[in-house]
Amino acid sequence: MSIAVYPGSFDPVTNGHLDIIRRAAELFDQVVIGVLNNSAKTPLFSVEERVNILEKATRDISGVKVMSFSGLSVDFAKQCEANAIVRGLRAVTDFEYELQMAQTNRILATNVDTVFLTTSLEFAYLSSTTVKEVAKFDGDISQFVPAFVAEAIHAKMKTAE
Repeated sequence: MSIAVYPGSFDPVTNGHLDIIRRAAELFDQVVIGVLNNSAKTPLFSVEERVNILEKATRDISGVKVMSFSGLSVDFAKQCEANAIVRGLRAVTDFEYELQMAQTNRILATNVDTVFLTTSLEFAYLSSTTVKEVAKFDGDISQFVPAFVAEAIHAKMKTAE
């Protein structure tokens, strides 16, 4: 069985993330979405909220499992018995950092490869940071995230005021 992990903060999950997840699910028997619990960052959503949002957003995609993790992505991949880490590339600027991480991970776990999926053109500009910035100023984020995620973002931002 081929297993891949797709690690990230997913704060919030975007349509670009979901595009990568759908495409990865076609390539691997199982895709484990790893929601990073990074104590160095202050996310909009808690790790539990992000896991729940991703479970709801991916429930129609077979072979997808959502889990939280902390630490190194490559250690999470080994824990999941994955043979690949999936990473999305939006632009050339993403590649240098991602290549360095892939090479480091390959040294740490020789049996775990990194698979790069280029973002579909309609999502090449999209990032969680952009979504939060637009939402912060009460902009329309309906094109960037599923409707229920947009509602959750706006509700969370209203309670933060």
